[in-house]
Amino acid sequence: MPFPTHRPRRLRRTEALRGLVRETVLSTSSLVYPMFVCPGRKVKDEILSMPGNYRWSVDLLVDECKAVSDLGIPAVILFGIPEKKDETSSGAYDPKGIIQRAVRAVKKALPNLLVICDVCLDEYTSHGHCGLIKDGEVDNDSTLELLAKTALSQAEAGADIVAPSDMMDGRVGRIRRELDARGFAGAPILAYSAKYASAFYGPFREAADSAPKFGDRKSYQMDPANQSEALREIALDIEEGADIIMVKPALPYLDILALARQTFHVPLAAYQVSGEFSMIAAAAQNGWIDRERTMMESLISIKRAGADIILTYLAKDAARLLG
Repeated sequence: MPFPTHRPRRLRRTEALRGLVRETVLSTSSLVYPMFVCPGRKVKDEILSMPGNYRWSVDLLVDECKAVSDLGIPAVILFGIPEKKDETSSGAYDPKGIIQRAVRAVKKALPNLLVICDVCLDEYTSHGHCGLIKDGEVDNDSTLELLAKTALSQAEAGADIVAPSDMMDGRVGRIRRELDARGFAGAPILAYSAKYASAFYGPFREAADSAPKFGDRKSYQMDPANQSEALREIALDIEEGADIIMVKPALPYLDILALARQTFHVPLAAYQVSGEFSMIAAAAQNGWIDRERTMMESLISIKRAGADIILTYLAKDAARLLG
């Protein structure tokens, strides 16, 4: 029946009423905090385009992970900045590489904190692309072998989850076969399944010094105009053995996230990427928006669209508010 019988405002009058009928609930247990690891000791190097985020040396990374864990955040995802880069990304799969050392140190100090490792080569290649270059292009099939080596080295170091982000065709299946053959059948794969060729990655590329030295990544990351292609990519990753699927970025692709939630019945993650973070941080610094309210509204929108897991540089700030 129409007004005045029905008054939706009745259930909005107080915070207690709003909380009682709230449809979407954000919790600390769904957050993952991305972190950057660099060589050296006692290094805490702030990333200019991502205020409040740092490149950490392994010794200080462990202390920061303890602070993350104390806030109730269950997981971190690690990105490495190697001492040197080369054409074959050897630092990515070196057993003594920066990420492998970091994983061992964090798991020794904090065995209950979940450590996720990004599986990609762009941070380790001298040219900044996510694979081996042949005839001026990223070669898909030869890159798969290095991705499998990288994932295996991370699992051997103690990583709880490996997360291929490269967008090479067939990489989930190749990594799954490698892990299974080497005694890591229980290691989950979080696949960056729908990763778009986005302009929102800029601050990350500064943080990891991973911008391509030539060309771009449009031949392997997805076209922002495409929607059904994302479902095809996700379906392929699940078929190849992905345990968790992810949409990246988050806010510009909430439609993709919602479609994935409606279509697939596996754990679904979303990455609120560096550019999304930096826009909120910059606007808040200029007094144009309320940082806390905007942060929480952005995260709840990602949750509402269907994400079970949210990777976000705002994880610590949100955890403090969520208590």
